[in-house]
Amino acid sequence: MMKKLMTGAAIGALMVTGALAQAPNSPPSSNPPAAAQSQQGAGKADIVASQKPDQWLATKFKGTEVVSADDKKIGTIKDILFDKTGKIEAYVVSVGGFLGVGSKEVALAPASFEVIKGEKGSADKLKIAMSQEELKEAQNFTPYAPPRPTTTGSGAPAGLNGLSGGGTHPSSNRPPASSK
Repeated sequence: MMKKLMTGAAIGALMVTGALAQAPNSPPSSNPPAAAQSQQGAGKADIVASQKPDQWLATKFKGTEVVSADDKKIGTIKDILFDKTGKIEAYVVSVGGFLGVGSKEVALAPASFEVIKGEKGSADKLKIAMSQEELKEAQNFTPYAPPRPTTTGSGAPAGLNGLSGGGTHPSSNRPPASSK
């Protein structure tokens, strides 16, 4: 048993060293070759090493106090709406209510807000040129809900008839039993 284990380990080590010997010995460059760039396309990874003073993390941004033009608290940031490219489309503000009960959500474009720096170490705030009453009257924000699949009379999604594998029974994919 030990002999088989040692032989397997030796073969594995030889396979790894053979693969490493085929790898190019050139040091990694900041600009990959054109062929590698075309393979990476839009999926190229740009690493961000640290947060800058003028940047916010979503974890800290959610819950940021929103104040009116007269500096009265009118809500908090509940969520951030962005498109598939990463562009922020709106900040969703929770307005009114008590501890989230009875509140409504209104989405406003980022240009609607002015950042007010916190004083003496307090958190930054966002100021808008609307009153709490105006926000309560604004249209509710509705998150996207994908359409539900239609069902057949059996209650299974249409086209599946309750079976997996494209509508065939898994046992039908097996070869016939031999008659030997």
